[in-house]
Amino acid sequence: MITMAETPMPVVVEEKENHDLNPSLSASMSTSSSDVSVDFGLPIKVHDVTDESSSAITDSLNLPHHPDTGLLDRSLPRPNIVDVERSTADKSELASSQLTKTRGRRQDKNSGVLAAKLFDDKIPLKKKLKWVNRLATVKNDGTVQFEVPGDIKPQSLDFGTGVVYNGTTGDEPVDAIVIPDLPPLQIVMLIVGTRGDVQPFVAIGKRLQELGHRVRLATHSNFKEFVLAAGLEFFPLGGDPKVLAGYMVKNKGFLPSGPSEIPIQRNQIKEIIFSLLPACTDPDPDTGVPFKVDAIIANPPAYGHTHVAEALNVPLHIFFTMPWTPTSEFPHPFSRVKQQVGYRLSYQIVDALIWLGIRDLINEFRKKKLKLRPVTYLSGSSSSPDVPYGYLWCPHLVPKPKDWGPKIDVVGFCFLDLASNYVPPDSLVQWLENGRAPIYIGFGSLPVQEPEEMTNIIVKALQLTGQRGIINKGWGGLGNLAEPKDFVYLLDNCPHDWLFLQCAAVVHHGGAGTTAAGLKAACPTTVVPFFGDQPFWGERVHARGIGPPPIPIEEFSLEKLVNAIHFMQDPVVKQRAVELAKAMENEDGASGAVNAFYKHFPRECLEPKPDPPSRPRSSAFSIRRCFGCSQF
Repeated sequence: MITMAETPMPVVVEEKENHDLNPSLSASMSTSSSDVSVDFGLPIKVHDVTDESSSAITDSLNLPHHPDTGLLDRSLPRPNIVDVERSTADKSELASSQLTKTRGRRQDKNSGVLAAKLFDDKIPLKKKLKWVNRLATVKNDGTVQFEVPGDIKPQSLDFGTGVVYNGTTGDEPVDAIVIPDLPPLQIVMLIVGTRGDVQPFVAIGKRLQELGHRVRLATHSNFKEFVLAAGLEFFPLGGDPKVLAGYMVKNKGFLPSGPSEIPIQRNQIKEIIFSLLPACTDPDPDTGVPFKVDAIIANPPAYGHTHVAEALNVPLHIFFTMPWTPTSEFPHPFSRVKQQVGYRLSYQIVDALIWLGIRDLINEFRKKKLKLRPVTYLSGSSSSPDVPYGYLWCPHLVPKPKDWGPKIDVVGFCFLDLASNYVPPDSLVQWLENGRAPIYIGFGSLPVQEPEEMTNIIVKALQLTGQRGIINKGWGGLGNLAEPKDFVYLLDNCPHDWLFLQCAAVVHHGGAGTTAAGLKAACPTTVVPFFGDQPFWGERVHARGIGPPPIPIEEFSLEKLVNAIHFMQDPVVKQRAVELAKAMENEDGASGAVNAFYKHFPRECLEPKPDPPSRPRSSAFSIRRCFGCSQF
């Protein structure tokens, strides 16, 4: 089954640490369904309001006074009381507006200072926790919400990323650059996630292998046959993607809904992190052929990739299907920020929360396995400007932001050709031939909380709109019908690049890979996001006019699905989908990713290096040191 549910793992904050250091954040551990309340903003003195408001009221009355005594002169004409009230209201509103602006400037300055201090390695961890608490609110849907008033300038919100807005990218498209060749390398890909996270890297790995490199794809054991069938080497990483996906759906992302889930998720993360070093150094588990890594390609949810790269002193290149680099053009997909000025800061806040949740596991890994000193500062995850990033999406859908520099590339969607070898069952072929093109509805590898109720909604919506539908059962258990329907086909396993070409429109969870497949097939798209980057892709599709506003899974209803189907039937929407598909026609994200890897690979690393000393290293953590052989 081709399933595309791309998302990083959630932050897990230790229960004890929350109670000791951050009481209000520990409220997220309760089983209550209400939002987690995390303080935002700074205190304002009440007497400020009283003084200025009183002054405004006194001035606005402007009653007639005797010129000599200054007392109220009742013999003189008095203003109309309505005018007095209007004047009072106007001046009070003016005073209130001025006070709000004053407070806003004060809050802007203080918020900016607090955010900057989050990335100061001299500040104690306890204080940083309190400051994160004041800046952000973690909602019960797993997203991070905060506000940054409008006087803050984008330049003041860069906290060590090296990505500073200058109005232009200043670099050529990766395809337009003449890139020197590389000798054969041994490359490991450290990929964490579901099938949708793994599949683009299979395409990239195959392209690298065609160029003469030895490629090992290290991911979860669930995908061993998938990786081996593509002709790549496989190495098992820890963690179970079904457990990860189930956790994310249940907890809506970042924080666990109850203390009982903390050990489960922490064990998952620890298993993944501690399996990264063997993935880079151990012989092939099946053949016993030795492996000595020359370069690491990873996605951010692997988390320990930067630390392994440092310990082995090899180059690292990060690729991902969702934005992970600060930009002023859109917020982090895990955040909810209203003001554009806060978009860049959202990446820092999310990065801070992730780091605070896993720092003890990372430091244990560094000390016990890598023989490195523990990381002592907050920005020790993966935010260094020295690490090149490649983003696996279509620049026609989401262009490269102007404030992303030359070490960041948008290379295109990576498609793996599965359709050419696929033989559909006769029953599916016959069903497709017997009527109009259907609407695909499926949520891939995501578990659905109430599959029977959702199935009934889907079937009824198809019936009300007169449409035929293919329901993908997936991991969610959809499609258990009391009696068969001739306008519904229940599907177990089928590659999207074949199936979507047979469909009139698609309804899915909004994983990057599934979204890409639907857009390439010129299908109007409705996104029903569960968590993570899925709302981001739903919003991008809607912004291009190719689908209705996304329908969050908790808001999924018969009325909304019927409206979405009507939206997708509009000929104008279909024409927009056809135009985007035409723009994507010649896009080759796998080649773009390989070109980016070649472009950023430090040629100095190709020079012979002496064997490392046998004694354990004790240098402090530095992302730059993992690129010590290169200055880029």
